[in-house]
Amino acid sequence: MNSQNAYQRMRPPSQHVAHSLLIFVSIVSFVVTRGAIGAVAILRAQPSQSMQDEYAVYELLAPETGAFRTDYEVSVTTTGATMFFDRIGAGLQSAAAALSGQDGVVDVMTGARLESTQVSGAQAKQQGFSGAEATASYIAVHLARPVPADGQARLRIVKTYKDEKSYHRDGDAIVFKRSIGLPRAAFVLPPMFQLTECNVPSQVLLEPDGRIRVSFMNQMPQPAALVIKAKLGAVTGAMKALTNARSWEAPPPQGPTERARLTERAHQDRDIVYFLQEPSTNAFFLYHDYTESREGVDQYLNVVRTGSTVSKPSGRVLDTGQELAGEIMTGAQMKAAGIDAGGEPIAPDQQVVLTRFPAVKKGQSVRLRLSETYSAPQSYRMEGDEFVFERSLGRPRNSVVLPRGWYLTWLSIPAVIRQTPDGLTRVDFVNGRPDSIDVLMKGKRVR
Repeated sequence: MNSQNAYQRMRPPSQHVAHSLLIFVSIVSFVVTRGAIGAVAILRAQPSQSMQDEYAVYELLAPETGAFRTDYEVSVTTTGATMFFDRIGAGLQSAAAALSGQDGVVDVMTGARLESTQVSGAQAKQQGFSGAEATASYIAVHLARPVPADGQARLRIVKTYKDEKSYHRDGDAIVFKRSIGLPRAAFVLPPMFQLTECNVPSQVLLEPDGRIRVSFMNQMPQPAALVIKAKLGAVTGAMKALTNARSWEAPPPQGPTERARLTERAHQDRDIVYFLQEPSTNAFFLYHDYTESREGVDQYLNVVRTGSTVSKPSGRVLDTGQELAGEIMTGAQMKAAGIDAGGEPIAPDQQVVLTRFPAVKKGQSVRLRLSETYSAPQSYRMEGDEFVFERSLGRPRNSVVLPRGWYLTWLSIPAVIRQTPDGLTRVDFVNGRPDSIDVLMKGKRVR
């Protein structure tokens, strides 16, 4: 888990571009028999290793140890993959220490511990990872199930590092200085330490036990050269819980609650991609990815904004590839059916998309991809020879893909702009604020 992985990451695939994102190569799959030292190689064509949704928590341990523990979350997106290779950064403790105790690998869907071993770059190549570096070391993870088409395998990889160059004392202070190649990360200070410096724009949050958490999202193409400094003086023990009180600067009920404003943005698990259709249709296709971990929950309600009309709802369990059906209802129909909207006010004629899925079991979670097509003349329209896309986006990660044959001319909110493998313009927004961004985007047809 380091900058090497960050450069390999891929954004969520869509039904329009998924297959063009993958580069197919021949790799070796090993079947390991119980108690055997060797392995039987089976050659077959598979895509190279790809991943998305990387996030890590760096827990700084007692300063005199020079050690920190990383809790790395990643979604493997290589269709058909049965193994994943996580590159080891400088300072990892011995293999025996790294893969025992608190360290190891967990399948996030089920919470089950997965088989994992430390291997050399040469061994990783032999086991099927064609992109392995000969001089590097890796954690080789045996996945719980093959990655489904257009799906993912969610992993949590915990490793303990001892690297006094990255983490050390400086007089009465502590310093954590390391190049962080991940797009989203958090750093938890040791007990009783107060934050004094952080050179990367970050949220500052309080753990339940009083420790300080520093969290950031990095949208730049290069790793973040992070420097955190802290000193003794913080209190410890149980902290006061956040409340649902709303900001005095925003009239209720519009203003977000204290709890919402102080939620870690880097670790929120919802993101959305809009695919603008031909502007004259006023329509856009979208999918939003969402993780549900509450025990017993078996449905998701997506309330359609006023002024929009929804059609063609569908869903998928990304962990397994299971297809889900979406049902369009009105507020009146939901009330008649006794479906609880969780306290959200819904007008009788307002549309809601209801998606049912297998109930979440204790200690487990499910990752969903929910798709719909919207017609929204107020949000997406033609004005003269330009299209206009105007929409409030509230999630930390939002992306908009322009229709084929159109190019960007105006953009109100800074974003990363890139070309998809099939030649479309994609605009990626990362919003570290707790409020929405009001995006205004315009474009013209290519001559």
